[in-house]
Amino acid sequence: QVQLVESGGGLVQAGGSLRLSCADSGRTFSNYAMGWFRQAPGKEREFVAVISWSGGTTNYADSVKGRFTISRDNAVNTVYLQMHSLKPEDTAVYYCAISWVVASVPTTYKYWGQGTQVTVSS
Repeated sequence: QVQLVESGGGLVQAGGSLRLSCADSGRTFSNYAMGWFRQAPGKEREFVAVISWSGGTTNYADSVKGRFTISRDNAVNTVYLQMHSLKPEDTAVYYCAISWVVASVPTTYKYWGQGTQVTVSS
């Protein structure tokens, strides 16, 4: 049984930083790739970043490359999204999800968290 819970969202000034966490209550966390997606109101869900089960492979959307870093700590069943140089267009609900493989398409992901709101003020 997998349950993903995101945390760390909130309000931040443009140019600031925020770190999101996603904890897996199950015990199969290290067997899967983990991805971050985001969705703004009225917009399609957008791929942000993904990390392989070992952490050896990472991919990022062009819009966040160089600003965001995805990482994971399998010892505590947690994946992180460190966000720097935040922009108002980063405002969205951020979701973590589990996939069998490293991918950027949401249909690949089997389990999803409930999301955490990130709001970046101008």
